[in-house]
Amino acid sequence: MRRLVSRLAVGTLALALTACTATADVSREPAAAAAPASGPVTAALEDRTVAPVAEAAVPSLPVTVVSRERAGDREVTVDDASRIVAVDMSGAIAATVVGLGLGDHLVGRDTASEIPGLEDVAVVTAPGHTLTPEAVLALEPTVVVTDGSIGPSDAVAQVRDAGIPVVYVENEAGFDGAGTLARQVADALGVPEAGAALAGRIAAEVSQASAEVAALAVDDAPLRMAFLYLRGSAGVYYMFGDESGADELIDALGGVDAAADAGITGMQPLTDEAMLAADPDVILVMTNGLASVGGIDGLLEERPAIALTSAGRNRRIVDMDDHDILAFGPRSAAIVTALATAVHGA
Repeated sequence: MRRLVSRLAVGTLALALTACTATADVSREPAAAAAPASGPVTAALEDRTVAPVAEAAVPSLPVTVVSRERAGDREVTVDDASRIVAVDMSGAIAATVVGLGLGDHLVGRDTASEIPGLEDVAVVTAPGHTLTPEAVLALEPTVVVTDGSIGPSDAVAQVRDAGIPVVYVENEAGFDGAGTLARQVADALGVPEAGAALAGRIAAEVSQASAEVAALAVDDAPLRMAFLYLRGSAGVYYMFGDESGADELIDALGGVDAAADAGITGMQPLTDEAMLAADPDVILVMTNGLASVGGIDGLLEERPAIALTSAGRNRRIVDMDDHDILAFGPRSAAIVTALATAVHGA
């Protein structure tokens, strides 16, 4: 549950701060470079494609499932999955729908769902990741799947009041959460077998990617890593620690979660004391977040405590697209691999 709270909190921050994100130039080296002892690196997915576990999944409907809403669980019956709208902050739900073999059924998506093949699927979220109910209703969907990270709540209620089944699923940050998401989305769309297969594939791929990271980890001791959430124009700096999802990612990268090691749980405002106590060798950030503080130089100037850490002194900061780095979902293993390449070198 704490992971879900962290994800919702990130969503709230992003909704409030999107307009504040700067477009400063960020000087970075390509991820394919040799393993850096210093200097910033950008991690990027080589392939954004999501392969379906079934080429043509056939929903078995109707189904009645539990919609896991913040106000309390409710039962929702879905009798048609021919026109699906899938929305969340990271695009993980739409990616899951594609992974289940129902990508052709998607008629609406969020701005984060940048997946090959979905270019012509309508975007129903406005800038700032807010749902536009009129855009949803115009698509005449037969079901909407979301996780509560996209709002406002009255916009979702408007869609439900129009008679559209709305199913809330759990989307907790983490690899186990990706498997749970696959099963819950599949259950809501009447393809439970595909959900079990997708969850199993995610787990197997992450396990393999994590094992392969060991071959890339050339350091004598595990690297201490910390994930920072940055929105510079609004002066928002958070450190993610234990039970935030970032901890699982760092573990898969063969690192030590420096924030958790310093006693940080969930996401907490970044303090100089916490930064110095964590003293990471590597700092992970979102690309737009890094740009919003003026790149590496702006970050070190704005927060001198970061400059005193090992990562700061060596400018060892790894950024990744905001929609990818904590997205998990069907591309979890690809995210681990891309980050591992950036952190440890090709």
